[in-house]
Amino acid sequence: MANQNPPQFGTRTLEDFKARLIGGGARPNLFEVEINFPTFALVGDTPGTGINDDTRSVSDLTQFMCKAAQLPASNIAEIPVPFRGRVLKVAGDRTFDPWTITVVNDTDFKIRTAFEKWMNGINRVNDNSGVITPSQYQTDCYVRQLGRGVAGSNVGPKLDSSIPVLKTYRFYGVFPTNVSEIEVSYDSSDIIEEFTVTLQVQWWDALRNGTSDMGVPQSS
Repeated sequence: MANQNPPQFGTRTLEDFKARLIGGGARPNLFEVEINFPTFALVGDTPGTGINDDTRSVSDLTQFMCKAAQLPASNIAEIPVPFRGRVLKVAGDRTFDPWTITVVNDTDFKIRTAFEKWMNGINRVNDNSGVITPSQYQTDCYVRQLGRGVAGSNVGPKLDSSIPVLKTYRFYGVFPTNVSEIEVSYDSSDIIEEFTVTLQVQWWDALRNGTSDMGVPQSS
């Protein structure tokens, strides 16, 4: 007969919950996105010009104007193996979802223009040409979950010393495949334009204090 007595784990009061909610919980509106644009996306539509007139200002601007993003999902496919009327599921390959960000558009269109030039460098609108070497058009990007209160030892090097970085996700081999439309209308008032960008990702890593936080399975 099964044991009818549930296991005992102590009390379940509001105070017990509060004691376990470290830092008051992570907040979805405390984050920062870093987009590293290839040089040709910042200085014109000719790849490899070597001119670098705006690299820092655009990258810095995205850290303020990117209003939404995602901490990435983790996906491993399953392989169903039929056996005598049942199905055994075994682990398949990893897949990585596209990463989508939402950007506030200011009046100089600087970020949108950089994304449009990035895509045009990959495939020009007028003649279907573009850069073909992945290292020329793919870059690494970051999304950082920020915390509240006094910073600890895990403060990111690019943030103010009072802002702790709880966790960082680094996206490898990123490039845009869609820059969304911006709806304009006489009926629209009291809003600021924004647009979304869909970026393809080769793979990502989770970082804490600058090192991988993914862990390594222990051999038996």
